[in-house]
Amino acid sequence: MSVDILLGLQWGDEGKGKVVDFLAPKYDVVARFQGGPNAGHTLEFDGIKHVLHQIPSGVFRPEIRNIIGNGVVLDPVILKKEIEGLAKYKVNLEENLIISKKAQLILPTHRLLDAAYEKAKGEEKIGSTLKGIGPTYQDKIGRSGLRVGDLLSPNFIEKYKALVEQHKTILEFYNFKYELQSAEEKFFEAVEFLKKFNLSDSEYLINEAISFKKSILAEGAQGSLLDIDFGSYPFVTSSNTMAAGACTGLGVAPKNIGEVYGIFKAYCTRVGSGPFPTELFDEDGKRMQKEGNEFGATTGRPRRCGWLDLPALKYTVMINGVTQLFMMKADVLSIFEEIKVCTHYEMADGHMLDVLPYEIGDGSLKPVYKTMKGWNKSLNGVSTFEEMPLELTNYIQYLEEQLEVPINIVSIGPDRTETIIRE
Repeated sequence: MSVDILLGLQWGDEGKGKVVDFLAPKYDVVARFQGGPNAGHTLEFDGIKHVLHQIPSGVFRPEIRNIIGNGVVLDPVILKKEIEGLAKYKVNLEENLIISKKAQLILPTHRLLDAAYEKAKGEEKIGSTLKGIGPTYQDKIGRSGLRVGDLLSPNFIEKYKALVEQHKTILEFYNFKYELQSAEEKFFEAVEFLKKFNLSDSEYLINEAISFKKSILAEGAQGSLLDIDFGSYPFVTSSNTMAAGACTGLGVAPKNIGEVYGIFKAYCTRVGSGPFPTELFDEDGKRMQKEGNEFGATTGRPRRCGWLDLPALKYTVMINGVTQLFMMKADVLSIFEEIKVCTHYEMADGHMLDVLPYEIGDGSLKPVYKTMKGWNKSLNGVSTFEEMPLELTNYIQYLEEQLEVPINIVSIGPDRTETIIRE
């Protein structure tokens, strides 16, 4: 069997958690391949909302093995809290959660560094979630970070103290005031808690599962436009959110990649700072935000909203080699009599561009829209493609023609049952 990849094609918050939960029964293994607790994957079923930050979204299916891969940066404190929050659902994580020994550890001082760096940037801040993600990846690249496997080392405390002293020197340079003792107490308590779980060389488990023809779903975090290489740099995350990141983040050879599921909202959103060509500052944007309940699952911050951006979406479909598309939150657009799609950018010199340029944040481009008739009616009770309003099927058909990839799933509500599959 091959490894299928599921990832977001926009600036995150596309609805990956719901889709993984929905698809999970098809798979024996669900594995997170990058990111950290800055991601919030929301699942809703049986009238209950669940937000997962570091645990793979297959966790509510007892027959599935869930792997936190080596490409992830892991905060033991947040993971402990997350696991304890799942206890009431009788989820047996000691049996079906596997954590890569090669995943990097987020220390309390990484969070302090995150805050110090962001404060120093002033108005140029990137909108970090302040979870310590960036500084942890910095230490990883700088070859000074600590990994989950280090927790089992007899001299872990010495390694920890050496790295923390480096961090304190940086914090002193930034003249950043902080209190560390209480955070460290929680950290070491969480470290002991973490040792109860299956800490493993997960790349062997993944490849063993491939050899035994097990079905595997690789779950990405954030979105493709936040990729460290191909996103709207520097307003990006610190990892590779693209399909290629699944290979390095899990230890999977490219030849073993199968389907690439690309998830996108029927419109666009973005949290924090950074360029957003189709952002709406008018009443339509406010209505979209309210109807879509567009507030960050991790931070609670309001999401900026705008119409669908086709040049950006074509770009991420191309970079990822997407084989199937899943459109989320079609129900949110039900409130509009007309909907718009950005088809081109008009540059400052009047030149029209239908690709994503190197620089999209300097105010030099203006979105050019195609206006389409909206369906302007509730999608409650719709259970098949054939039952969809004509205007919605026209919207889907237009996007398929432009993207040259089939849209095989359309989400019309937050619950796992509110999902329409094209047979």
